[in-house]
Amino acid sequence: MSTETQPAPEPETEKLDGRVLVIAGVVVLGAIMSILDITVVSVALETFKQEFDATAAQVAWTMTGYTLALAAVIPMTGWAADRFGTKRLYLLAIVLFAAGSALCALATSLPMLVAFRVVQGLGGGMLMPLGMTILTRVAGPERVGRVMAIMGIPMLLGPIFGPILGGWLIDIASWHWIFLINLPIGVAAIIYAAKVLPRDHVEPSETFDWLGMIMLSPGLALFLFGISTIPETGTFFATKVVVPVVVGIVLIAAFVPWALNRRNIHPLIDLRLFQNRNMTVAVLAMSLFAISFFGAGLLFPLYFQQVRGEDAMNAGLLLAPQGLGAMITMPIAGMLADKIGPGKIVMTGIVVITIGMGMFSTLTDTTSYAFLLTSLFIMGLGMGGTMMPIMSAALATLREHTIARGSTLMNIVQQVAASIGTAVFTVLLTNGLQDKLTPSTPPDEISSVTAGVYGDVFVVAAVLVALVLVPAFFLPRRKVEHELDPAVLVGH
Repeated sequence: MSTETQPAPEPETEKLDGRVLVIAGVVVLGAIMSILDITVVSVALETFKQEFDATAAQVAWTMTGYTLALAAVIPMTGWAADRFGTKRLYLLAIVLFAAGSALCALATSLPMLVAFRVVQGLGGGMLMPLGMTILTRVAGPERVGRVMAIMGIPMLLGPIFGPILGGWLIDIASWHWIFLINLPIGVAAIIYAAKVLPRDHVEPSETFDWLGMIMLSPGLALFLFGISTIPETGTFFATKVVVPVVVGIVLIAAFVPWALNRRNIHPLIDLRLFQNRNMTVAVLAMSLFAISFFGAGLLFPLYFQQVRGEDAMNAGLLLAPQGLGAMITMPIAGMLADKIGPGKIVMTGIVVITIGMGMFSTLTDTTSYAFLLTSLFIMGLGMGGTMMPIMSAALATLREHTIARGSTLMNIVQQVAASIGTAVFTVLLTNGLQDKLTPSTPPDEISSVTAGVYGDVFVVAAVLVALVLVPAFFLPRRKVEHELDPAVLVGH
């Protein structure tokens, strides 16, 4: 039976049935491939510098190229899912990702590796929004909180096990294996998806928004390229940053009136979804959350490595309490979000994260590991009740093809906001270290001064996380109603 014509489960069906869980397994497997790969490669950057005799800025393109490919392909995912069907597109995404992984392992130069990372990104960019669409359709809007909790699993496991797996593979084998490891996972995912995903039954009727693509995809890619260059230049005002950011913003701004034009029946990204109050509030909450939490998340392993002298693998292990905390609260938060609405859950989660982040703002170079691991565990408890309930608030009131458009929109917001957060906190840390560490700083005080800078940056992170309470206050604080005005649903 097709995902498009299949009736939603009855509201009184509380638990996720076996069929939903089997399909969730496919989605989680694909998402783990995509997210794990980002963190695994981050561990190998130093190895790439030595292998290809390149600078840090040059090897950073192995990350930036992947991100830019994501930005370019995510906007097209909603249209393609409606046009060709989610199963076909999901299989294509896995094939592209696995093929890109194989090519990366065969790369003999840095430009080749960057080019093949772009191929990987084209596949990886489709996996998350497609996964959300597939799960939301098969489970029905009444259980969207619980399926979003399932989607949160790879988002937790990637940052924890990525550095551990990457460091281990590089130590026992070579950097090629951080890409080769994706091949058996990809083959298993293709077989699994082909067998269990519902057969597509689509009626290709929508025209493709070529003008929208020409504006939005390059606009997002240029914007993220400029933002990604900030850590390299150390300032927001370098020409290398300002020019692509401004051009990107102009293209994105030009897309907005085009997308809202009544003559444009099927825009690349359906901005009419913002007529849905829950979607608008969720986008604002997700933007602030991704900037603050994902941006600051970059600093945790750096602190352990720079100040405490841990290697990448141990730094990854030390982050495990965060994942454990989130694994405890995420399924509970998903269930409660379906029953009482996501508003109260998200606000509680934000308060808990702020407490944990505030604990990190007291860092020194001798802060006990028990204190650090406890604060990470507290942040994990809060994170489990925050990100995926925000996603469920956005998607719970959507129906049929608008689910694909909504999940695409939320993934774009998360990707862009996380990139902005990473750039902001990297610059804050870099400039703070430059200001505080001078040639006259005694060697025995370097660790102490560095830890103090990290503490100052975590103060900023705690304040930004706390600001998420403002949009979170307007999220639904009772069970979400699943009926929308028809004009909003069809986007006319």
